[in-house]
Amino acid sequence: MPKLATNEKNLVKIAVQGKIAAAYQWAPFEVAHDGRPFALPSTGGITYNVKVGDPAGGWAGDHVEPGVSAVWDEEKRSSKQNSGFNFLACCGNRARVVSGGAKGARGTVVGHHGGVEHVIIDFDDRALGRMTLDDKILIEAFGQGLKLLDYPDVTLYSIDPGLLGKIGLKPSRGGGLTVPVTTIVPAEVMGSGIGALNIGTGDYDIMTHDPKTVRKHGIDKVRLGDLIAIMDHDNRYGRTFRPGAVSIGVVIHADSFLAGHGPGVSTIMTCERPLLKPVRDPNANAGRILGIGRYRRKR
Repeated sequence: MPKLATNEKNLVKIAVQGKIAAAYQWAPFEVAHDGRPFALPSTGGITYNVKVGDPAGGWAGDHVEPGVSAVWDEEKRSSKQNSGFNFLACCGNRARVVSGGAKGARGTVVGHHGGVEHVIIDFDDRALGRMTLDDKILIEAFGQGLKLLDYPDVTLYSIDPGLLGKIGLKPSRGGGLTVPVTTIVPAEVMGSGIGALNIGTGDYDIMTHDPKTVRKHGIDKVRLGDLIAIMDHDNRYGRTFRPGAVSIGVVIHADSFLAGHGPGVSTIMTCERPLLKPVRDPNANAGRILGIGRYRRKR
């Protein structure tokens, strides 16, 4: 299959750097979608045992982020600098620890989580065991501005060109592209994050609180790192409903008990017309494609 033409040679590669974000407790108790109070681990920190490739659901936690959560400045999450850190870091980018006992360890960007404004990065267990919350991480940011030259109606966000070339896009009849995904979700299950304007940062959540709907669409089988298709959602200039549109994203954080929330999805591809043709493939996971998380080869 010929390689799809892109403008990769025109992209800017730039270093961005952040620190490991501390783990949060949002409140003594939060209230679940069914009225139950809960107090559980949530975002931030170095998460040792939740990795790309693990189930997005079933954890005794809320919005848990796999691997390492990074931020430019915890006290200035809404700053232009932290926005730049999040915007420029793309799924599949290379990361490197530049301080402390894990200095030199290599990792891979998974995506970004809105609200807390974290960049989520995968490292192997050896690196995780040596890292501390004082460590700094440099990312070779590369991918924003990427285009598919023969498909001008398809908009790309937050994906490294190397990953784009590996996910298995194929030309389809009618001038579109087939896209391997594990899951196809309808517009009505998308919740928190709808209406957000900056698609190059943050994410939005798949609501998981109606068991019948969750089972019907296989949402209970979703794993961290999965590529999923969101039908009738246009993510070009914000996250909105548009019949016929299709958006593709990567699952970047675990499930949530909060109303309107669930596993988070970072957008990597969108089109207002039905040119993106999702095809179910159980192996369509960014971690599997990149050999990270649970798919990393044991040394």
